[in-house]
Amino acid sequence: MAGADGPRETPNGCRAVTYPLIVIPFVVATVVVTALSARRPRFRARMVWSTAAAVVLILLTAVFDNVMIAAGLFTYPEEHLSGIRIGLAPLEDFAYPLCAAFLVPAVATLLEKPNR
Repeated sequence: MAGADGPRETPNGCRAVTYPLIVIPFVVATVVVTALSARRPRFRARMVWSTAAAVVLILLTAVFDNVMIAAGLFTYPEEHLSGIRIGLAPLEDFAYPLCAAFLVPAVATLLEKPNR
């Protein structure tokens, strides 16, 4: 991601990998696989349940990431973050539970043998 002064670079002049860039493939894979599962039975119900699961996982992530960061269990280098936080937790941390809530059921659906 580009900072206010241009692309972020490491001390050796290479572009720095940022957490928002790491998240992109997971989000793209989730969208593609979920879309591929749209023609399977019970898609609407699966989306409702995935949304409910996402809400719960995001709330748990908000609570536990903030607790763990406040306790000093881990930190993030500021230069690798988007700068947007929910409490102490960087926004990027919330992509993984969101993706899991939609990607796992979609993959499971695609792996099911169709009833004939």
